[in-house]
Amino acid sequence: MIELPYSLIIEATEEPDYFGFYSPDLEGFTGIGHSVEDCLYQARWAMKEHVALLIAQGLPVPPQNLNPNITIRNEKKVPVA
Repeated sequence: MIELPYSLIIEATEEPDYFGFYSPDLEGFTGIGHSVEDCLYQARWAMKEHVALLIAQGLPVPPQNLNPNITIRNEKKVPVA
């Protein structure tokens, strides 16, 4: 069972121990970890803190995703103009 209130995307970088993560459901939520497992652990707690911050600032909180997904993929390269 996925124990996250929102979907999560984890992106592997060229560094073997550096991963970025964010939630497409929770605007402004991002983080980094040293492994996929570390990202999952950090995201679980950071999502709670992010939502608490939104509430404290009087900002809207998106509804929890009843069927969250975790996607693990390579980092998307952004072309340099």
